[in-house]
Parts: sequence; C-alpha cells; structure tokens
Amino acid sequence: MVTAGTGGIGLETALGLAVAGFAVTVIGRDAGRGAKAVERINATGPVHPARFLSADLASLDQVRVLAKTIAVDHAASGEPLTVLVNNVGAMFVERQTRGGVEASFVVNHLSPYLLTELLLPTLSAGVPSRVVNVTSGAVAVAKRVFDDVEPPGGYYGFHWYGRAKLANLAYTLELAERLNGSGVSVFAADPGGAATDMTNGTMTDPKIVSPVLQLLWPLVRRTFERSTSGPASAAARPSIAAATDETLTGRTGIVIGAQAHPVAPHRTAADPRVAEAVRRLSERHAPLTPT
Repeated sequence: MVTAGTGGIGLETALGLAVAGFAVTVIGRDAGRGAKAVERINATGPVHPARFLSADLASLDQVRVLAKTIAVDHAASGEPLTVLVNNVGAMFVERQTRGGVEASFVVNHLSPYLLTELLLPTLSAGVPSRVVNVTSGAVAVAKRVFDDVEPPGGYYGFHWYGRAKLANLAYTLELAERLNGSGVSVFAADPGGAATDMTNGTMTDPKIVSPVLQLLWPLVRRTFERSTSGPASAAARPSIAAATDETLTGRTGIVIGAQAHPVAPHRTAADPRVAEAVRRLSERHAPLTPT
C-alpha cells in the first residue's frame, strides 16, 4: 500500500515493490492519475496486478473511510497487508487549513499517523509486516515545540513542512518502540533530493523560507537545484529498501538514508519528551474515534 503513489517518488516506490513481487495498491485523489499509474505498473508484467484506491489524504474523514475500506477488503480476501508506505507529503507557500487545522501538519503528519494507527490491526494480522514513513532533511530547520499544531510567528512553508515531518519522525520512532516484538517493523525513509512537482514548484518560491534565508536565496536556490536534480526513481530507493531489504527482518526503528543505508535519526526526533508532545497533539487533532 503506497500513499500518494500515482506519481513522483510514490509511483517509483510502487514500481519497485511490484518488481519485488508485491501486489501493489496505490492511493491518490485523482482517478485519472491513478489509472495511468496502474497501467504503468502493470506494463512491467508484475506477478500481481496493481490497483488504485481513491482518497484525498488531506481530509482526515477520507483517511478514516480509506482505512475501513482497506481493512474490510483484506479481511474479506484473506490476503495480508504486509507493507504500508506513507509517502504522502505536501508543502504550501501560503498558510492553508484542512478541517480547521494547518494543512502541512495534516498532510505530512496527522494523515499518515491516523492511517497507520487505524490499520495496525490489519498489519498485525499480516505479520511479519512493515510500516515505512517517508521523512525529510527539512526536519533540521524545524521549530521543535509541539504545544500546538502551529508555533507562533510568521508562516514559512519550508519550515512548517519540516516541523510536520519532525513530528512524524518522532512518531515513527515511538511507534517502533511501542510495537517492538509484535512482528510489525517500523522504519523511516529519507529520499534526499529529487526533481518532483514539489521541488520544481513550491520550493522555488523564496517566500517558503524565513527572512534570513530569503536574503541568501540566490545561493540557497543554486544549492537546492543541485541537490534536487536527481530522478524520482533514485529518491524511491530508501523506501523500497525499507520495505524489502531482508537484512532489516526483525529490526525496527531504523532510518534509511538517501543512499538506502541506515543512518542515525535526527536527535530531536529521538527525544521522548518530543514524542510525548507529538502524541498528545496527534490524539487531540486526529482522534482514532471521531467525536
């Protein structure tokens, strides 16, 4: 199961998993893109045909419906869910909300958090299974206080994106510890830089960074363009490795870096106090049972 799997890194991840022999389901909000993704995957002659499920992952209500659909389908078919790749991600130039909550935090953390938690019974029924959450180097520029969804100050999309990814990385490490020994392994995968719709669009606008970085934007942009010139297929390798590498069997709580090898997690993400704050915030804004 690959979220945002109809294009970019997500589609390349789905292609890699299909080649590895998985029956792949890609999730996205656009049925036309979904049909093209399935056609491209099936054109490789996979062992199992791919399929598409429609859901707007920026809507927590649709995430809940999606989780129920997946759980019911797998229970009815008897086929296990062995890999969930939370690839979805988004960055915004201007502040937006989804359901009254800042959109970047919804898409990059609350959505994968909620989908994973709701699918834990299904993943547990298919052990050994794996959860792969896609992270980002942007966690290094994130504000590290999680008393609320949004910290005080002006809105800068890159930093808010990094903060949401930091929350999700802290959750990933906490979930790995919580599920240790259960047969469900949990990994983070950092794709590094790649030429995608987000990097070629949103990340070229200097308003996404703080004023200090805006002053340095010509230099930052040149560096950025060099670091994101690689293909999406290369950026998908960490996710594919996290999902398939046999040397990771029985292991958990590992970050797979851009070279598709384990790397040390960001220190803040491994702080139990941060994980606890993220847990409280997640439960408040994405309750498993909606009120």
